[in-house]
Amino acid sequence: MQAELLVKARWIAPVDPPELLPDHALAVADGRIAAVLPTAEAERSIEAREVVELPTHLLIPGLVNAHTHAAMTLLRGYADDLPLDVWLKAHIWPAETRWVGADYVRDGTLAACAEMLAGGTTTFADMYFYPGAAIEAALELRQRIVSGIIVIGFPSSYAADAQQYLDKGLALNDRYRAHPLVSFMFAPHAPYTVDEATLRKIASYVGEIGLPLQIHLHETAQEVSESLDRHGVRPLARMHDFGLLGPGFSAVHMTQADDEDIETLARHQASVIHCPESNLKLASGFCPVKRLQDAGINVALGTDGAASNNDLDMIGEMRSAALLAKGVAGDPTALNASAALQAATLGGARALGMDSQIGSLTAGKWADLAAVNLADTRLHPVHDPLSQLVYACTAGDVSDVWVAGEQRVRSGRIEGLDEDALRDRIDGWGQRIREHTA
Repeated sequence: MQAELLVKARWIAPVDPPELLPDHALAVADGRIAAVLPTAEAERSIEAREVVELPTHLLIPGLVNAHTHAAMTLLRGYADDLPLDVWLKAHIWPAETRWVGADYVRDGTLAACAEMLAGGTTTFADMYFYPGAAIEAALELRQRIVSGIIVIGFPSSYAADAQQYLDKGLALNDRYRAHPLVSFMFAPHAPYTVDEATLRKIASYVGEIGLPLQIHLHETAQEVSESLDRHGVRPLARMHDFGLLGPGFSAVHMTQADDEDIETLARHQASVIHCPESNLKLASGFCPVKRLQDAGINVALGTDGAASNNDLDMIGEMRSAALLAKGVAGDPTALNASAALQAATLGGARALGMDSQIGSLTAGKWADLAAVNLADTRLHPVHDPLSQLVYACTAGDVSDVWVAGEQRVRSGRIEGLDEDALRDRIDGWGQRIREHTA
């Protein structure tokens, strides 16, 4: 077999099936995975233009950050240690009103892409203003983006009303329809910021176009309580009434879920995108991951934005999700290491409607790969590489990353990125924001 690339690793975790393959190799042809096979067999049967040796590494699918607001890297640490309502309405929204524009989003997203890519995240789903600028930043680093057609019920410098938000997002979808690294989703902000008529209109668009949808939902007890007071039903029931629920629907956060909510999500084959570190920091509540998974609901992981996390480290998110699931369920077997990796890869791909293309190391899928080096003494002995990945590794242990077979991170450095210049641009934004606040 002819191949462009052969990666020989000490271990490969294909995710589907959920097993560990010692001393295996992965072959890439035309940007896609051609084969996963024992290294000895690969050396006999595959002639590759490039061979990469990873003798101390675990090779995993590229991580999928299923929910973030990438440009909010520019507000990292800006309004910490505040309740969600105060944080959002008194600090974040006013700062965004003052600063958000195309240049802000492009620079903030470029910083986010660099952080995510270096930490093994090859795909991210973004919900933010000026999505065209975010796409440009992602493509500059040749990273895969699922761009949100953002809709929110107040005017911004990006759009004057709900219809303009939709029109601009749909125009971007038409523009990038054929691009292999760009796809789209509908991204109404929340039931309390988008009116009923707009949500019903989005439901009709979903039916026509077939894009997935994600929305902040059941993020706090207050949100659920206010929905009951105002509408007489919980927010998820409203989504059902509007015709939004289905296999492409993702509820982001879902820290408040009763038995009926879980049954509804399962019946409609919807997903939940769990953002454990953001929820913990904002004291929003605890997503009942084990109950969701016991009901057969797909669970994905997201970091949320860097203003409420404060990093975009999906390896850290796996660890937090696994530990939190055990504590909430009172069960040390809840969300084990293998399940945490699946949530961070194939679970995210499923939530974004991309599981036929990414999320596992399966022949025919795009060769989105991340290599994690387990050579450091603090990671030894290696009894179980997946346990080391989830419970002991950090983003800094990622050494090499490929997107569609193209190497984007080599020995910890992002190919083609001037990190000093990027840092100067980001610090410039930080200084302006601080001076204006002061």
